[in-house]
Amino acid sequence: MEGYSSYLVARAFLEKSSESGIPITPMKLIKLAYIAHGWHLAIYGKPLLREDVKAWKYGPVVDSLYHAFKSFKNNPIPVDELKDFPENKLPPQTKALIDAVWNKYSKLSAYHLSTLTHMDGTPWQKTFNGEPGVSIPNDLIQQYYAAKRSKTETGSGH
Repeated sequence: MEGYSSYLVARAFLEKSSESGIPITPMKLIKLAYIAHGWHLAIYGKPLLREDVKAWKYGPVVDSLYHAFKSFKNNPIPVDELKDFPENKLPPQTKALIDAVWNKYSKLSAYHLSTLTHMDGTPWQKTFNGEPGVSIPNDLIQQYYAAKRSKTETGSGH
């Protein structure tokens, strides 16, 4: 199966949080992992995450990350949680993409990131039907982020 463990991706974002001093809550981590997955699909044509992203009532969710960090609720995830995650052995281009996502989105709150993933026309909005746990198809995520990439390159996106 293509993609990386969600724990490897989580570790990369937790390391960025530790390095920058910008706290990361479980919701923010899940949204950043989803956004990075979308950009990875758009840029490289391959999934970043090995597992499906699910459409839950409150947005796109990576199940394993939700369950790993739900005990922190709305609190920042402590840096010492890194000890429980595999060493970050992502390839350089993937690390660069995670860096770019962090640089662009880390200053936004978890709620702002959630709002971005809930807008009309997003893969979550097109997939969520009231039933929790429906997988958001990677091709839908890829199309959405490819369109955002094209708007960004022409100066009309954010």
